[in-house]
Amino acid sequence: MALVLNEEQDMLRDSVNAFVSERAPVAHLRKLRDSRDAVGFDRQLWRQFAEQGYSAILVPEAHGGLGLGAVEAGIVGEALGRTLTPSPFLSTAVLAACTLARAGSPAQQKQLLPAIAAAETVIALAVDEASKHRPDAIAAKATRDGAGFRLDGAKTFVLDGHVAERFIVAARSSERGLTLLLVDARAAGVQIERTLMVDAHNAARLRFDGVRIAPDAVIGEVDAGGAVLDEVLDLGRVVVAAQLLGLADTVFGLTLGYLKERRQFDRAIGEFQALQHRAAELYIDIELTRALVLGALQAVDQHGDRNPAKAALIVAQAKAHACTTANRAVQEGVQMHGGIGMTDEFDVGLYMKRARALQELLGDAGFHADRVAAMGGY
Repeated sequence: MALVLNEEQDMLRDSVNAFVSERAPVAHLRKLRDSRDAVGFDRQLWRQFAEQGYSAILVPEAHGGLGLGAVEAGIVGEALGRTLTPSPFLSTAVLAACTLARAGSPAQQKQLLPAIAAAETVIALAVDEASKHRPDAIAAKATRDGAGFRLDGAKTFVLDGHVAERFIVAARSSERGLTLLLVDARAAGVQIERTLMVDAHNAARLRFDGVRIAPDAVIGEVDAGGAVLDEVLDLGRVVVAAQLLGLADTVFGLTLGYLKERRQFDRAIGEFQALQHRAAELYIDIELTRALVLGALQAVDQHGDRNPAKAALIVAQAKAHACTTANRAVQEGVQMHGGIGMTDEFDVGLYMKRARALQELLGDAGFHADRVAAMGGY
């Protein structure tokens, strides 16, 4: 498949870029940060997001959604990366929507998918338990308790977990099996601690102490949640890669603008050959990442259901490369801005902090490089 967007996808890209640029520029993040907003995102903006259809992209048409795919979700993710927009899009409209659409029971889908499409609920996926992304090392336990389960354990880095009404929790239900459980945030035994990340976005630490799980709260089959989780995480990873791409491209634009404006020795510093070389190399890196990310998004749409392993390889490549590209973009941006690049007055420092958080989210460059090597037989 050609690594280009079709006409409808081009229109979506123009629409969402215009929307976030107007309604949620970087100043929007600054306002939420400086006011110490307890929610961490603008609920009214999230409802407007739904009015545009962006929160309904991955929700099937039968449940009030648009029934689109990973490419369209990546387009929205890239736009959010460009303006650092705090939003439950990834946690709810991507990870939760995908989980429920793929494995939810008819009753769960009927109840929750229309609410996701209309931005009437926030649902958070709870997977990680340590400082690094290790979905193969889940220790939270789902123990049989009559017809249902008893949930014990802890989760960390749960996006939007401090305001989520429900959690989709991955728990170990047998020696090798995982089960996905739908947990009410108000249930007895659930403890929630809000954590402010370095980039002023929000996450939470969760603790589950003897939480009773009803039989109808199981998502998919008992002990078979691992396969569903792998597919959902890969979709999330490539949408995060798209956010990193949007971030890197925007920082590159800001840096180019500064190189043209800042003058030393009666010349724009962009005329100095050493800076031109560094900018050219970064541009090439960004374009390579753009192709990889779009290829990964297309692979998820083409192979995600039938051959997830084929999609997983290019997703891992895209996330690893997007991490390194974004890191290079923000480092070059700060250095080429000089000392003022580290001051809060300039946006480039905010992009650096956001890049750091996104690099860790759902696996950093090292994690995904290791996945690529393992899939290649090394």
